[in-house]
Amino acid sequence: MPVRAVILVVAGWVASVPVWPHHSHTNHDMTEYHHLTGTVRDIHWINPHIWLYVEVTGDDGELEVWALETATPAQLAVNGVTRDTVHVGDTISARCHQLRDGSNGCLLGYLTGRDGMERPWD
Repeated sequence: MPVRAVILVVAGWVASVPVWPHHSHTNHDMTEYHHLTGTVRDIHWINPHIWLYVEVTGDDGELEVWALETATPAQLAVNGVTRDTVHVGDTISARCHQLRDGSNGCLLGYLTGRDGMERPWD
């Protein structure tokens, strides 16, 4: 078999090998939970992670938008979370791990929605 054919076969095999899942939490402060209560302004139900955008009243009384990163749709389904669990306009309470730089972003750990049940979201 010519070298070029071998390279193409190996490249095809490498490209077809599934990528192992990964989820790095190094950019979040995983030592404590940050607590948020606010109104869901947008939801991006996409792979590899769902994103919730929540409007929260800051310490200064001004409204802030927080970006909450969640697990994959498949992971959330195992926890009983579906597209009907949270809707735009819902008031939610969240426990999350804030970004280390202090900006308005979190890795969502737990969310309590309109049904009053706290569910894991990561």
